[in-house]
Amino acid sequence: MKKEELMREAIRLSEENVRNGGGPFGAVIARNGEIIARGTNRVTSDCDPTAHAEVNAIRNAAKVLGTFDLGGCEIFSSCEPCPMCLGAIYWAHLDKLYYGNDKQDAASIGFDDAFIYKELDLKPEDRALKTERMMPEEAIAAFRQWMAKEDKIKY
Repeated sequence: MKKEELMREAIRLSEENVRNGGGPFGAVIARNGEIIARGTNRVTSDCDPTAHAEVNAIRNAAKVLGTFDLGGCEIFSSCEPCPMCLGAIYWAHLDKLYYGNDKQDAASIGFDDAFIYKELDLKPEDRALKTERMMPEEAIAAFRQWMAKEDKIKY
């Protein structure tokens, strides 16, 4: 499939999801022009605040391909990803992101992520989310174990 066809599929999914009671977001993951996985926003239907279209597409693609590394694949999203989804796209090692609507379009219909971007620039103690670091001297043990582990799978 051509890039335009893949983007049209992401857009079609977003429109279909609205008709079915979900949020206006769809995503497609493709490799060499072939669709590997699809995802739609399932936040309210699944009672899962992480069930965004891009995350669901990544989860589905990882299952289909049997790997957490989606290098060699591209993602087509009906909208510019939120900070969580953008992070997931980086962690999945997708080669390229294409999107339709941008974050200003999303903000204009009530999906405004600007506050999260602003919060990320603040020190943890200055964020709106009350944050307190606890027991770092104990928590570091798992990190030391990880560093010493010879057969770890890096990701």
